[in-house]
Amino acid sequence: MRARVLSGIQPTGSPHIGNYLGALKNWARIQYDYESIYCIVDLHAVTLYQDPQELRAKILELAGMLLAIGIDPKHSALVVQSAVPEHTELAWMLTCVTPVGWLERMTQHKAKAEAQETIGDGLLQYPVLMAADILLYQAAIVPVGEDQKQHLELARDIAQRFNSLYGETFVMPATHLPTVGARIMGLDDPETKMSKSAVGSGHAVSLLDPPAAIRKKIMRSTTDSNPAVDFQAMGAGVRNLLSIYQAFTGTDGDAMEAQFTGMRYGDLKKQVADAVVASLEPIQKRYHEIVAEPGYVARVLREGAERVTPIARDTCDKVKHAMGLYTA
Repeated sequence: MRARVLSGIQPTGSPHIGNYLGALKNWARIQYDYESIYCIVDLHAVTLYQDPQELRAKILELAGMLLAIGIDPKHSALVVQSAVPEHTELAWMLTCVTPVGWLERMTQHKAKAEAQETIGDGLLQYPVLMAADILLYQAAIVPVGEDQKQHLELARDIAQRFNSLYGETFVMPATHLPTVGARIMGLDDPETKMSKSAVGSGHAVSLLDPPAAIRKKIMRSTTDSNPAVDFQAMGAGVRNLLSIYQAFTGTDGDAMEAQFTGMRYGDLKKQVADAVVASLEPIQKRYHEIVAEPGYVARVLREGAERVTPIARDTCDKVKHAMGLYTA
């Protein structure tokens, strides 16, 4: 029996090459090695205000993009979080065994709280909902980026605490960081990870950007004060461009150094842009084919929810029974 893998992504902003190279490409690659569940986590998105119409549109856009990059709905369950109410049911039960101090120590909560005058309780409870996402499906493997590692460790702590209080109920999720997936930084600020929420048109290359927009963004990207590529004295911007090229082309380190040493930045950017455009072209073509088929994306999401609901229901029933809650 294959281990179950689960991962999720918020339907906010537009998915970009950082999402693709850092996670989504890996999701498609590993899906056949596991029983795979991939979740569009819209409940996480509303910890901050989202325009309702825009959020609905983004959910469908993201689902279409996940299918376009290779998520196979015949093998993997593609699920919208809010379509499976057991996510929130389990989150409440886990909230009741999670010390507040654990949540207040989460670094992402601290950063977001400091950036706003007031915050909703959902922002504090966000890691418990993430733990519920994982534990609901008894996922053994959770491929997350380094920035989510603390949340995954908290999910393990919550599972251990629940199992200690109420008996063995949850599979202990393993920390599984993707081995394939570059950490892509912002084109305008190579010291900051590329983000869907960042402002500024030159920050990220969206997976749906037309070729002209991709080339324009890359040609305007930050480099350094050197006149050409120097592998011994390289700024963060140049390193980021080379990482993007390598991630899209699969060129090894020695070949990269031989190809780019001494190359002027304008020529480097042109080659990076060519690689990105060529790689995204078939994904964009597939995406437009997918969304042009009436009702297809909605059907995939409905079938994904139907496939995982028995697993979710079984887990919630076990948790309720363990806690002494009423079950009909």
